[in-house]
Amino acid sequence: MSRRVSILGSTGSIGRNTLDILRRAETGTYKVIALTAHNNAKLLAEQAIEFDAEFVALGSEDNAADLKGYLKDTSIEVGIGPEALKEAGRRPADFTMAAIIGAAGLEPTLEAVRQGIHIGLANKECLVCAGDLVMSEVARSEAVLLPVDSEHNAIFQVLDQDNPKSVRRLILTASGGPFRTFPLKDMGNIKPEDALKHPVWNMGAKISIDSATMMNKGLELIEAAHLFNRPSAEIDVLIHPQSIVHSMVEYVDGSVLSQMGSPDMRTPIAYALGWPSRIEAPVERLDLTKLSGLTFFELDQDRFPAFGLARQALESGGHAPNILNAANEIAVAAFLDRKLEFTQISELVESTLSALAGETCTASGIEQILAVDALARRTATDQMKRLR
Repeated sequence: MSRRVSILGSTGSIGRNTLDILRRAETGTYKVIALTAHNNAKLLAEQAIEFDAEFVALGSEDNAADLKGYLKDTSIEVGIGPEALKEAGRRPADFTMAAIIGAAGLEPTLEAVRQGIHIGLANKECLVCAGDLVMSEVARSEAVLLPVDSEHNAIFQVLDQDNPKSVRRLILTASGGPFRTFPLKDMGNIKPEDALKHPVWNMGAKISIDSATMMNKGLELIEAAHLFNRPSAEIDVLIHPQSIVHSMVEYVDGSVLSQMGSPDMRTPIAYALGWPSRIEAPVERLDLTKLSGLTFFELDQDRFPAFGLARQALESGGHAPNILNAANEIAVAAFLDRKLEFTQISELVESTLSALAGETCTASGIEQILAVDALARRTATDQMKRLR
């Protein structure tokens, strides 16, 4: 039988790489059930036709007519809007790749989790915004959450999850982004086109900016705390410019186990798709004899204050991580639109966290999370006027 696969966010980097692996698989190995995109109707339609998808969903209504036009001569079902994204998550599948960027991916991912299937989690914001809720749904449905971020995937591969007391700490690695050695005095002059040039990874705009500010590593810190049930004090980050060691686990006996590989997202994607087996991935094989060296450095929080804000939010708990994420999404979008300076991204996040310190919400569950997210976005937008 074919393995039924859905991809939430199929037109993004993770989605395209997932389809690349499916494209190379033996005929009949996989059956694509649902594909979604935010507004890239043309590529979504091309993917749906190529893989004979059963259902496609477009989150934005802007290009709805175009999508329907592209698919009018097919039997592919078309859905439009946030409810359609949730429907894509509900469609019966064996594996769902959750790759919608940002908080918008939370509800569709929860729908997939509730099926009790294998979930390739490439949306770290789900656990940042609603870690307790998501993990409780995973436990209730007996879904298998397979991290696709290269760092968490590495830890998943080398962590002895049956013996948590044997673990001293988790060590996430980070390339350091494009500004690891950039003059501090010039950080305020960084332009979007500069921040989008990641030295190692080819990613979308939002993740590239997060990597440049190191907020991405802060979000990964929060994600790791939920995924592996470890406190902030037991999770460290090291800068590793070569991006060969994807993360490490240090054990109480002094052993440090790492997962290594060429910096290619198709490796963790293939691991998640094939789990508990391993499948072929079209990646460059790691030749250790060609490496000039592997180096590691402490993360400079003066250079990257966003990371410190994320750790503070994790340790504060409550709504703080949700507020952090929402404010960061507003800040990154404003930077890309040239409405904020690079250094003001973390300033806006910090001012929003301060403005909403101790925030309470009378709603519960997903309604509470979405209400706080909306409040944080409004507050960040108001705070932004003070920074200009």
